Amino acid sequence: MSQEALSAKTLNRKAAKAGIFFVAVQILVRGLSFLLTPVYTRLVSKAQYGEIRVYESWLLILVPLLSLAMYKSVARAKYDHPDDYEEYVASVQGLSHLSVAAVFLVITLFFRKQFMDFMGLDWIMYIFMILYCFAYSSTNYYQARERQLLRYKQSVILTALMMFPASLLSVILLWLGNRWQKPEWLVDLRIIGFYLPQVAGGLCVALLMFKQGGFRIRKKYWKYALGFSLPLIPETLSIQIMNQSDKIMVRKMVGGDPTGVFSLATTVSFIIWVIEDAVWAAWLPWLFEKLDRKEAADIERPWTYISYGFAYFSWALVILSPEIVKVLGGSRYEEAIYLVAPMVTGTLFRFFSFSFTAMQNYRKKTFYCGMGTVAAMLVNIVLNAVCIHFFGYQAAAYTTAFSYFVLLLVQGILEKKVCGMRCVTLWRVLLRSLVFWAVNELTVLTYTGPTLLRWGIMLLVSILAFWKLWPGLNTIRKQLKK
Repeated sequence: MSQEALSAKTLNRKAAKAGIFFVAVQILVRGLSFLLTPVYTRLVSKAQYGEIRVYESWLLILVPLLSLAMYKSVARAKYDHPDDYEEYVASVQGLSHLSVAAVFLVITLFFRKQFMDFMGLDWIMYIFMILYCFAYSSTNYYQARERQLLRYKQSVILTALMMFPASLLSVILLWLGNRWQKPEWLVDLRIIGFYLPQVAGGLCVALLMFKQGGFRIRKKYWKYALGFSLPLIPETLSIQIMNQSDKIMVRKMVGGDPTGVFSLATTVSFIIWVIEDAVWAAWLPWLFEKLDRKEAADIERPWTYISYGFAYFSWALVILSPEIVKVLGGSRYEEAIYLVAPMVTGTLFRFFSFSFTAMQNYRKKTFYCGMGTVAAMLVNIVLNAVCIHFFGYQAAAYTTAFSYFVLLLVQGILEKKVCGMRCVTLWRVLLRSLVFWAVNELTVLTYTGPTLLRWGIMLLVSILAFWKLWPGLNTIRKQLKK
């Protein structure tokens, strides 16, 4: 794509085409893992399912930490390094790899046993953890670059080539493990099957980007990336800790089976999580272009339609959670239905907070963005420790939702304080958030009533939601028609 400024119509059309295609494919590919959840939960025990999900949690925490989160700088670097963009991405990717290698070398030489014991790892888990941190950091760089250039085909092909084989191979290996009557192998077999294709794909991508941009030590690139990303490490790490610490703390404080139940409820919220992240990844290049053109006033109206759309989708997951949980895990996981409402609500708050952190990232005020997230993370950990102890593992779902509301509030305040302006009105977002939370919690009361009544409410609200959201949907339809 030419680096020259696009006309407004061309930008909107290109962003709509790239964004919608990207979102659709991400939902299809990532949704495959969700669709296979009923298979996973029936091939492993509740405790093993919880162990698998906790391992995933550790990976999601370690990747941004060990890679120094420098892939976060890729979106903004497009405007500061337009003529040498691919060289920039390749050089910074190399620095991330050096960081991962250095950390794991130290751990392996001096602290491997303590590290593995603390995380509950065996040798297979540890080796795949090292390889995944290398490979997935490259995948992050590649996808960030392609999205920012509004190029979607290669990115979605890469995702499909990794995730489809990963899902299929993991199921085959789990089936074989049960057939061989080796239940003690099941967790390792799932890890090998699911992560081997992703590691292979990520390492191939790393070589491709080094070929395209070269691997050169460029101090100006490294200084720029570190200056942008290091202040974001607390934010990125805090978000991941908030996302993942509940499962880790439930496992350590309560045990294996409750972790499995809690993880299944997390899987339900993962439905909307994937779509939110895909939409935001597709939305961000357009938003940065608007900010670069001094057209921030154009952002709030379409964002409002998006927020209402996700609020409806969150509510739909809540009202249908008895059926969703039954399909995903069966009667063994029935307790999970009461955790869905706070979990999807917290995910919604997290998504709303993106609209306030985007301006800070664009203005490169990443330090303040990070500090706000750290504060919310500390609130989450303290509340988890206290409330799980006194009220049981279910409390972790509510403490996390509350912590995300704190995050939303803090980031909204910081955006105005640091940047002097807002793209979205804070008080309106907060009011909507509280209303959506109340509606989701009240919906739980319908679980004790007739199933047909719940489905009738679902149908009626869906019709009303479509009617209210149609103006925004019609705008998108016209854009696609052009």
